[in-house]
Amino acid sequence: MKVEETNLKGVLIIYPDVFADGRGFFFESYNKVKYKPYEIPEIFVQDNISKSRKNTVRGLHYQVGEYAQGKLCQVVYGKVLDVAVDLRKSSPTFLKYTSAVLSDENHCQIWIPVGFAHGFSVLSDEAVFHYKCTQFYSKDHERTLYYADDEIGIDWKVEKAIVSEKDLTAKKIRDIGLDDISHQYFFK
Repeated sequence: MKVEETNLKGVLIIYPDVFADGRGFFFESYNKVKYKPYEIPEIFVQDNISKSRKNTVRGLHYQVGEYAQGKLCQVVYGKVLDVAVDLRKSSPTFLKYTSAVLSDENHCQIWIPVGFAHGFSVLSDEAVFHYKCTQFYSKDHERTLYYADDEIGIDWKVEKAIVSEKDLTAKKIRDIGLDDISHQYFFK
């Protein structure tokens, strides 16, 4: 297994050891012992799977308070651009982002710890996306940042984004108010 740090402290790109032959392939998508040295939690409480078509953008989602989530993400089928945005207000990379292409060909994973918003765009005709969460989903603790916020400036690599109503009506950074950031929206 190979692990790379990104420009955002704590966000990691993971390349598992893949064993392929004429039958197909095998790899461990999670191993508590192998992931522990990289400070990836030993316990995940919820796994989620979504299927999306080309040009879909999902995000930027995060949860706050006791329901803040870390996510271990991978693609089961297809190809996506996966994005993490730093929401830790004391971080030198606050509101900066990193991205990685995850696909069923590269088997790459991304670890996104608590303190980051997460989203992805679908680059293939369709994609099946899987992620493990360190905390349960909570509607009351769920937050969304506008995916096309100019202050963040993400290039989603799609022709015309297909976006949910919830994500289209999400707040921009300037609407949240950086002068009065509370832990309700961002992390210390």
